[in-house]
Amino acid sequence: MLPLIIILLAAFAIADAQNSSVYTGLSTRACKELKSNADEGSEYEGECPGVGGYKLRLLEGDLRQSIDVVSPAKKKFQLGFWNISGAFSHLGDKAEWKIKGRVPYALIVRFNSQEDPENPKAIKSSLVVAKISAAESCITDVVVPMTNQNAVARKLAEEAPTRACMYPKQ
Repeated sequence: MLPLIIILLAAFAIADAQNSSVYTGLSTRACKELKSNADEGSEYEGECPGVGGYKLRLLEGDLRQSIDVVSPAKKKFQLGFWNISGAFSHLGDKAEWKIKGRVPYALIVRFNSQEDPENPKAIKSSLVVAKISAAESCITDVVVPMTNQNAVARKLAEEAPTRACMYPKQ
């Protein structure tokens, strides 16, 4: 019986150390409203669920959305999605957290932007990859629409902890 218990514990330890994905909500329905001011445009700030003690702060202003990462120690990292495009934008309804064990190391979020003001129905749907750590969180890559977009974003997320930030710290 003891060898079986040792094997099971080892299997759980290996599974716990492997990289996996966890999804959390990013819609205003999934987030707790912290601030909203409909009189001054569509200004909104909400706290969204995360993993490993991290949370996401959903921000909206002037019909553009972005997120900040909030660490377990309450340190806020501005990802600055507005640097990707100045066009009207909105995020997808889910964030994909890449985790090792129970600790997040990367984030993938869909970023939809209205790049052509003459054609408001034409939306460019990119995937944004960010590295996540207690010391630094920032956007490392933006994956433009392509056939294997999800696979490319996930590969870049695996490399995110060693990649440079795309935009200067704010």
